[in-house]
Amino acid sequence: MSLRIIFMGTPEFSVPTLSALAQTGHKIVAVYSQPPRPGGRRGLELQKSPVHQAAELLGFPVLTPPNFKDAADRQAFKDFDADVAVVVAYGLLLPEAILNGTRQGCYNGHASLLPRWRGAAPIQRAIMAGDRETGMMVMRMDKGLDTGPVALTKIVAIAPDMTAGDLHDRLMLAGAGLMTEAMEKLDGGNLPLVPQSENGVLYAAKISKAETRIDFTKPAVDVHNHVRGLSPFPGAWLEVEIGGKLERVKVLQSALAERSGPAGTVLSDDLTVACGEGAVQLTRLQKAGGKPLPAVEFLRGTPVAAGTRLA
Repeated sequence: MSLRIIFMGTPEFSVPTLSALAQTGHKIVAVYSQPPRPGGRRGLELQKSPVHQAAELLGFPVLTPPNFKDAADRQAFKDFDADVAVVVAYGLLLPEAILNGTRQGCYNGHASLLPRWRGAAPIQRAIMAGDRETGMMVMRMDKGLDTGPVALTKIVAIAPDMTAGDLHDRLMLAGAGLMTEAMEKLDGGNLPLVPQSENGVLYAAKISKAETRIDFTKPAVDVHNHVRGLSPFPGAWLEVEIGGKLERVKVLQSALAERSGPAGTVLSDDLTVACGEGAVQLTRLQKAGGKPLPAVEFLRGTPVAAGTRLA
């Protein structure tokens, strides 16, 4: 036997799962993705999402409704006569008409150990909170926000210096294998479903611009987690005087250092900066419009002397 699958996803994170399912004996009858958005060098050209591009290369029909408010879009979904919908970072809350629009419902690949970090930014929030592990979960979706029963789990360790980008890639690949396994079990009628615990619920709110600035008054471990949790995007940042004016600089990597001093003060010529408790060494930085550079290369063009106060 094989399943008739509708795949729903948008970013790069979703592509390995689509590719993995395409290599199984199941039939992908349609792919849904977010509509093309302005992009390109000048932000004027409409850019298809990574999933949209991958689906076209694989020969699957792609649909990009902005939402499912239109009855015709809901009916088109139902008309695919699918057994199941697989959802990985699609980017829309699905209405009940879609959740119930296939014979066996919708299954979501979510990048956290639910019920911890329900919501939009589980990868970043896990690192920023200093979590030592996270994972991928396949759950059957219901009308709540990441509240459905869990089918399968894959735990992934978070190393002390791992960035959100590193963890994204680990979870992306883990999720592809996990969802493939889930569909095999679903097809065989032996996919377990366990209700989520009501304890330990945390919400991973979308990262706001207001929280990306580095606050050196916090303990060094919190600053370090902040930097790696926002790397490479959107990037934690600080301001430093360059050519007589303050400019914004992203910090993409850091390391804990055993130093102390007034918070925000550069303690040495290798960009070790004092925090509220302890210190961090800033090891990879990026000026606006520039490319990411190791600290030693950044300092060649932008000297930051010991004693400088960083804002």
